[in-house]
Amino acid sequence: MAPNGNDTKEITAAQLPDLLANDNSVKLAGIDVDGQLRGKLVSKKKFLSIAESGFGFCSVIFGWDMHDQTYIKELKVSNKENGYRDIIAIPDLNSFRRIPWENNVPFFLVSFHDPDTMEPVSACPRGLLRKQLAKLGEKGSGAMAGAEYEFFQFRAPVESATDSTASYLKENPPHALPSLTEGMFGYSLTRPVHNKDYFYDIFNTCEEFQCNIEGWHTESGPGVFEAALEFGEVKQMADRASLFKYVVKSVATKYGITPCFMAKPKQGLPGNSGHMHVSIVDKDGKNLLAREEADPDAPYPDVAYLSDLGRHFLAGILEGLPDVMPMVAPTINSYKRLVENFWAPVTVSWGLEHRAASIRLIGPPGSKAGATRFEVRVPGADANPFYVLSAVLALGWRGVEKKLEIPCPPLGKGEDVGGETDAGERLAKSLKEATERFMRKESIAREVFGDDFVDHYGGTREHEIRLWDEAVTDWEMKRYIETV
Repeated sequence: MAPNGNDTKEITAAQLPDLLANDNSVKLAGIDVDGQLRGKLVSKKKFLSIAESGFGFCSVIFGWDMHDQTYIKELKVSNKENGYRDIIAIPDLNSFRRIPWENNVPFFLVSFHDPDTMEPVSACPRGLLRKQLAKLGEKGSGAMAGAEYEFFQFRAPVESATDSTASYLKENPPHALPSLTEGMFGYSLTRPVHNKDYFYDIFNTCEEFQCNIEGWHTESGPGVFEAALEFGEVKQMADRASLFKYVVKSVATKYGITPCFMAKPKQGLPGNSGHMHVSIVDKDGKNLLAREEADPDAPYPDVAYLSDLGRHFLAGILEGLPDVMPMVAPTINSYKRLVENFWAPVTVSWGLEHRAASIRLIGPPGSKAGATRFEVRVPGADANPFYVLSAVLALGWRGVEKKLEIPCPPLGKGEDVGGETDAGERLAKSLKEATERFMRKESIAREVFGDDFVDHYGGTREHEIRLWDEAVTDWEMKRYIETV
């Protein structure tokens, strides 16, 4: 059996002793609200004893932020009152891989469960996505997905073994950090040659670690690469999207390179996108978004080849998108990317093969019917892929169940997003605006995800906003130090 996390043949606990015969340890990791892997190394004996029942894992990973600072407001999952109690981490045996840059140590992802009910913890990213898929599964449907990530890369000036990007930035401004390469060289064949060992190491290591890259190239910007991950079943796609960042950051370390997935690292340049491609399929894998023949009575020519289910799904995304913005744009910096004139969508908008819209419909006549899908272009590379895919599926399926109609006309070719002819609502311009709408009583987010998730995740974003409100930036000092 291939240890690939993509194999349709399921791994059972009975197979583990043979699978791990020559190992003495196992690495386990789960995913927190910020999309970070949180885990530990355990002995093989320990792993075999908990492989089915799970083990206690400190809930504080849902009680603190990405820098391990506990949330300013106590949240329900993990807090002082419950003693930051353990939750139950259950390994997903089918996520088995080996970590090639760590002597092929076995690796499994875990999902987090409430110890009292054994239900998924409300904020667990893997659990949230499975809940959305269960809704589709009740109707005999499933989902396929693909992810694209852009990211800047910087050279960490290393003069000693203790040097790192973090230590450099303690003494130097961020703009002093040199880029991996200079200039705007999207789709260049010569630029990767400057760092060819690193370039091919990432591609090959991703294949070894079973988060295969389908397309890999430079993007426009100093030291920017883009990866299109191999299309697949949506749960596995979310896993692979998270693990892709793990691979890149791990491989980059040995080259003295710091990859940067924040949404907008450089003022005046395009940001880092994290586009998601999604399609809906039946139990036999048939694409349910496709219409074999053009509909002469389609409400818009753009959806002539889109099925009725596909139109409702699109309508659901468009109607709910403003209410779930913190899930697709989760940081303060996310909204620096979502501005006009930088190839980023800023409104509730869509269009057939329209790369400026929030939702790009891909299908006939430009591609075959079986490839019909939605490219959701709002997320940046900083977004948690589990939350992004959960949002797309929850909103889209709500549209199917309610038979919603597409709320706005498509963007025409040559029409700018946010321009005079764009009839779509302007999306939130800040994390504060987005979070207030996400958490309001009548939010569609509460309808599709429930209060527990919205209150917890919204609380984590309020924490982020509070830290930003209290921060004094370099811009403020430079602008006001002598002038006021």
